[in-house]
Amino acid sequence: MTLVGNWSYPTAIKFGAGRIKELADACAAVGMKKPLLVTDKGLAELPVTQATLGILDAAGLGRAMFCEVDPNPNEKNLEAGVAAYKAGGHDGVIAFGGGSGLDLGKMVAFMCGQTRPVWDFEDIGDWWTRADADAIAPIIAVPTTAGTGSEVGRASVITDSVTHQKKIIFHPKVLPTVVICDPELTVGMPKFITAGTGLDAFAHCVEAFSSPHYHPMSQGIALEGMRLVKDFLPRAYADGTDIEARAQMMSAAAMGATAFQKGLGAIHAMSHPIGAVFNTHHGTTNAVCMPAVLAFNAPEIRERFNTAAAYLGIDCGFDGFCAYVQELNDSLGIPRGLADLGVTEDAIPELVRGALIDPSCGGNPVVLDEANLTQLFKDAM
Repeated sequence: MTLVGNWSYPTAIKFGAGRIKELADACAAVGMKKPLLVTDKGLAELPVTQATLGILDAAGLGRAMFCEVDPNPNEKNLEAGVAAYKAGGHDGVIAFGGGSGLDLGKMVAFMCGQTRPVWDFEDIGDWWTRADADAIAPIIAVPTTAGTGSEVGRASVITDSVTHQKKIIFHPKVLPTVVICDPELTVGMPKFITAGTGLDAFAHCVEAFSSPHYHPMSQGIALEGMRLVKDFLPRAYADGTDIEARAQMMSAAAMGATAFQKGLGAIHAMSHPIGAVFNTHHGTTNAVCMPAVLAFNAPEIRERFNTAAAYLGIDCGFDGFCAYVQELNDSLGIPRGLADLGVTEDAIPELVRGALIDPSCGGNPVVLDEANLTQLFKDAM
């Protein structure tokens, strides 16, 4: 099978090896003549980024880049990005990289024409309607990891540097107009990033599948996304040049982010405050939290994961699935507990407070309160 396609769901996606060469055409399609490429500090000088800037330059689109993006981007990064966008007279954003670059790039395009502070657009009720939709700049997304799926998301996660809380900023027009998914861009990922981002995609699928909300389309996407991770993440981890595995993982990442419109849960409610306070890698944190959350949710999700396990070729139903998750983590070098990520027990009260206000709480199949979240953090230590 040739893993190339032009998809229209959930947005226009150009998928396939080598398709980064079509970036200039994508810019023309959305009316960008002077784009700003937004990425993170670690990617800025790498050959994959410089080659992409070269594609833009050769097409007469310049090679402007903003890269002051932290691993957990915050409002200070955003303010600097918006300033760079305005100073350069840009007319659109190319969000390039993993979750941090994609999330901040989308927010630069979103905030460049707004007059209210970013926190006024947090994903609460209809706060998104406060935004001037006409002032949102065009967005093209180019993922270089296979995990967050932010390239097909209508929101970004931004850390409040004052409160150390991660907040979700949502608007329908934050969904990129064009996405270029080129698995060749992920070939250079180090093993620990391949593992962490891949398990982030897996967590998205697991939590969407666990969510009690009614959304059969998301349920089906989540199930197939889990299968792709199961079949291809070990291959991508073992051989980073395995283009088929890289492509299938890139599909799984987009599928996870599409599926979690059904809801997330305790894994993300826990990992968001952990990342904000301890600056941990998001996907790796999700993976560490997953076994404890699966055990906690067992009374509500056992039956549906009995079905999932059969589809995935895992014996012994839900219990077999839980055993598989731990075995997968171990095989990818994921720590067994949060303490190994630097999380301390004395921080648990602060982490619980952050989890309780995280929107992911609402998608958990078992209601989360202070007592059971406290126990969950202890179980994951």
